[in-house]
Amino acid sequence: MYTLPYIELGERSVSETRSRIRDCIHRNPGIHFNAISRKLDIATGQTQYHLRKLFRREDIQRESICGKTHYYPPTYSEWERGAIALLRRESTREVVLLLLERERVAPADIADRLGTARSTVEWHLSNLVEHDVVRKTETDDGLVVELTDSSTTYRLLREVEPRFSDRLIDRFSRLADELLAE
Repeated sequence: MYTLPYIELGERSVSETRSRIRDCIHRNPGIHFNAISRKLDIATGQTQYHLRKLFRREDIQRESICGKTHYYPPTYSEWERGAIALLRRESTREVVLLLLERERVAPADIADRLGTARSTVEWHLSNLVEHDVVRKTETDDGLVVELTDSSTTYRLLREVEPRFSDRLIDRFSRLADELLAE
């Protein structure tokens, strides 16, 4: 008889942990696995277990983008999930902000404006093109890049902030670009 309250408490604890994970994903769409574990201070095995349960119950969605699995509330479309994952990256976000400001920009102008190597800009653009966030168009003046859906992209941009770890990686890439250019 003594074990019954313990079992109930254990079940409640499991339910509370799962609810915390679901709430974290709803507050941070596009968050990746390690960030969930760190943010909630939950062991990786526990996080994996609860994410599997939430995914099977269709309480969350997941997308693997650029080598990371990102988690989302079920309300986002596949296109929105891809856009959100990319917008969480600081450098990609800067490219998108420039396109929101200027509408159509040549890739070389993006690199010049951001002070980033053309190859780095092309990497970010290729991901944005792959996920249909931008399109490249050949014009009389040459190749230009433009957003496919600027109003939805703007809305999503306001919903997400790049994670600190993503900002560090982007800044390291820029530093490497600068050192290689010298």
